[in-house]
Amino acid sequence: MPLPDRDQDWPPPHIKREMRLYEEWGAWYAGDPDRLADVYGSTGMVHGIGLDPKGWDRPSKGFSGWIQRAARYFWGTPVPLGQVRSTKLHIPIAGDIAATSADLLFSEQPTLKVPGKTSQKRLDKIMHEAGIYGALLEAAEIGSAYGGSYLRVGWDTEMYDHPVMSVLPPDAAIPEFRYGKLAAVTFWRVLAEDDSSRQVWRHLERHERGRVLHGLYLGTPDRLGKQMPLADHPETEIYADQVDENGGFDSYYPRGLLVSYVPNMRPHRLIRGTSLGRSDYQGVEHLMDALDETWTSLMRDIRLGKGRVIVPDLFLDSLGRGSGAAWDADREIYSGLGMLPPPGAQANSMLTITQFAIRVAEHVDAGKALTAQILRGAGYSAQSFGESDGSGQAVTATEVHSREKKSFSSRGRKTGYWNPTLQWAPDVLLSIDHAVFGRKVSAERGEVHWPDGVQPDPEALGRTVELFNRAQAMSLETKIRTVHPEWDDHQVHEEKERLRDELGLNVPDPDRLDDVLVPSLGEE
Repeated sequence: MPLPDRDQDWPPPHIKREMRLYEEWGAWYAGDPDRLADVYGSTGMVHGIGLDPKGWDRPSKGFSGWIQRAARYFWGTPVPLGQVRSTKLHIPIAGDIAATSADLLFSEQPTLKVPGKTSQKRLDKIMHEAGIYGALLEAAEIGSAYGGSYLRVGWDTEMYDHPVMSVLPPDAAIPEFRYGKLAAVTFWRVLAEDDSSRQVWRHLERHERGRVLHGLYLGTPDRLGKQMPLADHPETEIYADQVDENGGFDSYYPRGLLVSYVPNMRPHRLIRGTSLGRSDYQGVEHLMDALDETWTSLMRDIRLGKGRVIVPDLFLDSLGRGSGAAWDADREIYSGLGMLPPPGAQANSMLTITQFAIRVAEHVDAGKALTAQILRGAGYSAQSFGESDGSGQAVTATEVHSREKKSFSSRGRKTGYWNPTLQWAPDVLLSIDHAVFGRKVSAERGEVHWPDGVQPDPEALGRTVELFNRAQAMSLETKIRTVHPEWDDHQVHEEKERLRDELGLNVPDPDRLDDVLVPSLGEE
């Protein structure tokens, strides 16, 4: 299917529901109070609306539109008339969830293996020089927030001597799935926008099996417009000499797309039947809204709890006609008053000190409870976010797994969605490296080996190996594999040979026992 050849609504109407969700989740992920207010409709100032942000005191039926939404969310309530600034406080817990999700997956790098030493060596070099592991970490964070992310492989022979990988968010893509797998996708980006003429330049990039197509369009904010030559804009003129008469070129990867979609988690609870993933924020947006309301209420208590002194007018010094009056709190002597004080009045009875209580404990407890519920709803344990049990004692790796069981369960589910992409990556990277850069490598799908996720306690591991060694219940190779579970057979064999040489062990390797016995029998 080619790029659009006529004017149409943009983004297309069939993805408007997805775009609305991306806009909401993106506002929470960005942590921008202005974006949250725009998403939930808190624009302008209205008197008397949103007295109860959760909607128990809803507006009358005469109100509609964004005012009705304002009564449902704390971030939907407008700034009341007479208030100079918005006093709403935002806690960026959504960003913490996305970052922690990415750390659980890729803080320790997975190992990608392909057949052949030459291909493996070249793949390792590409992974480090092209910053592939950084791209995986970025994609995992974006996927946690938006419900999925796209990884795209490409090349630029003027800047790099290897393939490159970039991450694209789902709100800039129109995917086409077939049996749950990405069959084609069209990315778009806004190159320039003129507010006065309402003209918008857009670049569309479509990926199909074995093909990549590029198109330049001049339209309006809500219309795609007509297709223009690629050379008409400096951002797309680099593709003008590369595309053929059909507007595309060969991707050098006939087995599939140069793009892979990684869902964060399935199924999507709001859109049934879609192959898109769901965000970690899905279902806890109202709880994050309530958390912001809680901490905003605490800050309101702090502002109202400031001590204030109310004095009569006679204690004020006039600043001149039309300039008001002021009171010097450090002044020690005042002129006597030509009047008798009220019966039973004290000397300082004309000064009123006002200071309200600040309910810190109540707000903190409510905030902790909401935070725990948000993390539980997102699929994580509170311990993964630095919340301790208060004991202050060191814990073992087994105890960490036990306390963070929910987080590691979510991590295990997400690794299953990442495996197809991590197997695809070596194949497409080495294919491009061979076809574009002329490397003598063979492209094949790789094997993925995930780390455990929690580093074992070295001291406890050492004691375990020592106990098994004393009981003569563990061979040298088993010891090495216990201490280094991530090593392959070649690394284990080399380490075993080094230990034999250092310890002066003359016992022959069982794997080479025949080589030792056969010559000796021949000599006899």
